[in-house]
Formats: sequence, C-alpha cells, structure tokens
Amino acid sequence: MNHDVLKTVIYDQHELIRNYKINERFYSLEKSANYILIGLRRSGKSLMLYKLAQQLINEGVDWEQIIYINFEDDRLVEFSISDFNDIVLTAAEMTSKTPYFFLDEIQIIDGWEKFARRLADQKQHVYITGSNAKMLSSEMESQLGGRYLAQRIMTYSFEEYLIAIGLRNDLAHHYTSSLNGQLRAAAKSYMKEGAFPEAVDYSNKRIYVENIYNKVLLGDIAARNGIRNVQSLRVLMKKIAETITSEVSYTKLHNAINSIGIKISKDSLISYVGYAEDAYLIFNTHNFIGKFTERESTPRYYFYDNGLLNLFLINKDPLLLENAVAIHLKRLYDDDFYYFKSSKTGIDIDFYIPSASTAIQVTYTLDAFNLDRELKSLISLSNDKTTRVDNYIIVTLEDEEKTIDTNDIKIQVMPLYKFLLITSFQF
Repeated sequence: MNHDVLKTVIYDQHELIRNYKINERFYSLEKSANYILIGLRRSGKSLMLYKLAQQLINEGVDWEQIIYINFEDDRLVEFSISDFNDIVLTAAEMTSKTPYFFLDEIQIIDGWEKFARRLADQKQHVYITGSNAKMLSSEMESQLGGRYLAQRIMTYSFEEYLIAIGLRNDLAHHYTSSLNGQLRAAAKSYMKEGAFPEAVDYSNKRIYVENIYNKVLLGDIAARNGIRNVQSLRVLMKKIAETITSEVSYTKLHNAINSIGIKISKDSLISYVGYAEDAYLIFNTHNFIGKFTERESTPRYYFYDNGLLNLFLINKDPLLLENAVAIHLKRLYDDDFYYFKSSKTGIDIDFYIPSASTAIQVTYTLDAFNLDRELKSLISLSNDKTTRVDNYIIVTLEDEEKTIDTNDIKIQVMPLYKFLLITSFQF
C-alpha cells in the first residue's frame, strides 16, 4: 500500500477530529487497555475514538502519534490483509514516539484479526471499531487471544439524548410544570425519531435514518453475505417490524412473506434474521418460562433504534413505546431480560428481569378500558410461587406517576421519560 496515500488518509482524519464537538457519552475506556467497540452503524463508535484521540492530544500526545485509519475511506478500497503492515511502517515514518492505532470499521478487511493480535502482542495501543457481532464470537475471541476488551456501543440513552439537545435532568425539570413538559416532549421525540448521535443536528432526521438503514441493509447485510434477493430481505424486515410486541416464529414469518408472492426458502429466511442480528439492526427476547426449544423458536423481536423501527410504521406509537422500553432494558441488562407468557395461567408480562426481580407492563395509556387487563397479569405473577418479583412497573407514554396498591403488591405507574432515566430497579 502506498505510504503517501495512508499518510493522506491519516492527516485528513486528524483535521476531521481536531475540531469535532462530541457530546458526552456514559461509557469509559481504560487508556492502558486495547478495545473493540462494536454496535450498530453510526451509533457513536467512531465519535468515541475521536474523543479519545482529543484527550490524548490534550495530555501531550503529538498528532503524528494518532494513526487513525477509517477502512470505509474510498482511497482504501483495494486495501487487503497484505497491506496491514504498511500501517505500522507508515506510523514509524510519521513519528519516533509511541503510536496509537485507531482502526475504524476494520471488519471490512478479511483477516483483520491476525493483524490486531500481532499489534496487541507487541504491546501497542490499539482501538478498533466494527459493526458486526461476529467480532465478539468465541472463535474470534480465541484468535485475538483475550488481548482486547469488548464494549458494545448503542445509540444515545435518553439521558445522553437530553444532554445532546441541551435539556437538564434535574429536580427543576422533574417538578416545574413547564420544564417537566419539556422532558415529556423530549421523550416523545426520542421515541419517534430514535437517538443516532449525529441525527440530533439534522432537521430531517428521517432521511438521515433512512440512509443508515440502507447502508446496513445493502452493505452490512446483503453485500457482506452475498444476498442477491434484496427485496425479500426488505420485506422480511418490514414483517418483523410489524410483529413488535408479539412472539413470532420463523414459520409465521416465512408464510407471511410467501403469501404476498415473494419466494424465499425458510433456511434463507433464518439466515437473513441472523445477519440482521449480527449487524445490530434487531435483537430478540425469549419466553422466560418456555422450554428451550420454545424459547428459541418463538422470540419477540425489537429494533436497536426507534428511528429505524419508525421507518416501517404509520401511527403505531404503542409499538414504538414498547420498543423504546426494550432498548433501555437491552442497554441495562444485555440478554438478561425476557417476556413471560403462560397459556396455563394466562400470565402475559411484556418484560421480566430475573436478576432485578422486576416485571414490566407497557401500555400507551392506562384507562378504565385496559386497567384490569394490565393489573391482572401482574397480580397473577405475584401469586406464582416459582418466580420472585419485588418490583412491579407499568410504563405509559405520558400518564402521571402513581402507585397502585392491590392484592398486597405495589405497582409503580410511570411515564416513559421517567422510566428511561432509571438505572436501577430498586424502589
């Protein structure tokens, strides 16, 4: 690889990073450790590397020590595994001091893990980003030899979003009517528009999100996995979006797609769903009390960002509300949350977190028409001797916060904005 081209890429990246304003994120990186940051495209992984580079410069590191390579740069389109060593050689030409290697979207280059392992073995400082969950597979972990700490990066949490749009999460905003209205309005925007960090500054956020979705669908999923029938992939994502709040099997998805005249094999469909999960487009939850085979065959799917989900929906705020709750739980508990559904007892709980002993129902509004239904499953769950529940929560979009005392349990009713600011379910 021509070293002058690499230097141009690096110096251009310096210019981009130098004056980039970066909003606060609630992630911390150990400077002495090597990292792999993974997550949905445009979720803020690169911005975290920018922030780290800025911190190093502020601490006295020279710009020439910042070896930042973005592998999506079109000048690197012919870059291959044989060119990796040229990055090390170029760094040696730029500085005699300790280099810091920032390797952005490195998964594009097949065989990257061998180079990453070599740098780590040489005690270099290395920070890597990628947009595919396979970068955290057990096989990849073995090849990297445990030399890297992994950190999943998601789009803004609600508290990060408030910081980005200039609202404070303080007592005044919780108790002053006008200021509290701003928090509630922000939660509604967060629910509908999603929380991609760079989208905050866009007036037309939908177009920005559409561009991300097409990049993920066509690049990270279709091109990367050799999918020619892109139309079937698009329809599959739409059908999954329409199932939010309900469990769905591969068979049901397969039948739904074939019923509209789009032919796809069931095996291909299963593979496509896996690719979408690997690209951090969607994630799933399973039935806590289901047998293993039932858990795996009838999950509930959610999207990693509400802006993506909203591309498929028209006036479906209840689905967006539940998806926003699911994202928050994913952020806090990773895979340790479930839905809880029993045909035998009639219990149907939207989310159950065993490690937090918490059960959560989600309803757009709590009124006389649905109050009994929402309470019934929570009360039934409290009588289930095999399951421990200390916290019972009903999340609504905007209803006032209150406590319902019934059948010897206390049920916390709270609006979305309040729920999204919870970091621990201890009341």
